[in-house]
Amino acid sequence: MATDLTAPALTRPEVAPIQRRTLRLLFVTQIIGGIGVTIGVAVGALLAARIAGTAVAGLAQSAAVVGGALLAVPVTRIMTGHGRRPGLVVAYLVGAAGGVLVVLAAVTRQVPLLFLGMLLFGGGSAANLQARYTAVDLAEPARRGRQLSLIVWATTIGAVAAPNFAALADHTTGGWGLPPLAGPFAFSAAAFVLASVVLLILLRPDPLLTARRLAAAEPVAAPAEAPAPRGPGMRGAWQVVRERPAARLGIAAVAVGHLVMVAVMSMTPVRLGEFHHDADVLRVVGVVLSLHIAGMYALAPVVGWLTDRLGRRPVILGGIGVLLAACAIAGTAGHHTPGLSVGLTLLGLGWSGTMVAGSTLLSESVPTAVRPTVQGLSDLIMGLAGAGAAALSGFVMRVAGYPTLTLLAAVAVVPLVALALRPAPTAPDEED
Repeated sequence: MATDLTAPALTRPEVAPIQRRTLRLLFVTQIIGGIGVTIGVAVGALLAARIAGTAVAGLAQSAAVVGGALLAVPVTRIMTGHGRRPGLVVAYLVGAAGGVLVVLAAVTRQVPLLFLGMLLFGGGSAANLQARYTAVDLAEPARRGRQLSLIVWATTIGAVAAPNFAALADHTTGGWGLPPLAGPFAFSAAAFVLASVVLLILLRPDPLLTARRLAAAEPVAAPAEAPAPRGPGMRGAWQVVRERPAARLGIAAVAVGHLVMVAVMSMTPVRLGEFHHDADVLRVVGVVLSLHIAGMYALAPVVGWLTDRLGRRPVILGGIGVLLAACAIAGTAGHHTPGLSVGLTLLGLGWSGTMVAGSTLLSESVPTAVRPTVQGLSDLIMGLAGAGAAALSGFVMRVAGYPTLTLLAAVAVVPLVALALRPAPTAPDEED
């Protein structure tokens, strides 16, 4: 580990200003990185359709999702050995490289280059996801949920601003000779580079390395730091998770909530297209998905406050209940657009509950020494669950219809309910 335990010991009061500065910095870079990610998501399928055809447009988007999940592994390995700062910087720079490759693919119309670029573009998403964990490295136990949710909420600003930047980017780079829809990815690359430079210069001291020093200086933290992984990398992380019921619940909440959200959300535009004319469908889809995104992010600070006030498990169970209600409402809405809008809004809110409370529970349930690797394992499982849900949802929609899709999504939540209701054999906070 790159933790200098010979450095002067820190106390909680000395850590408080470091944490406030870290939160402000993460909030800003999350907005910048969120803009970069959302610009690419907004036009990625359209660009892929123009280069490779409509049939593979969805696969290009899936490549970015899978890339973000897979890149979590090396990124968190860097964090484990050297701290949060180099891991976040590398993730953003990989995303920037992906954006440049997508631009080159648009210029040369090379499909393999497009898929490679989209795969690496997922580095931006990996960095944004890891930022929420960085926010709780130095957080007081009673404020972990709120501070993690603050960074999740910052994504809302990037998501709202990104469409305007996409149009500006396309108009600006068109004068440079770039093909249509390539410009947004050039802007994404620039945003990722900017976020990486800001973090490289200003994220000092490193919050994870500081948390390790703090844990080493506090005798009460020693018992929680004793367990170590029995194997390297993800194998060791999985062993740590297996030994901690709270960590298992945290990972399951994040993964299952994401799976249900992606499965239903990805096919809702198709459902709307069944009963809206082509002239209206894009406008209606835009409104419904905007409500969905608002449900995901806008109330994240409230969810974080409830996580700290009521506890992690109750909020996870509340999120599960909202997800089930969302599936029921969306699945029975028929061709009623307001009903689908309510269902999608609740779907986003349920996702927020499982994401914020699950991530908080996971972060505090494992020793500091292995925390980044376990968090990387969680993001890997979450990303693959979302990618699998997106791929299977189209098949279910075609074979059995949208109501059956929402029913299957609701059934997928049942094992998580059983896990969340099991009595916890240990205290929820394994290191304070």
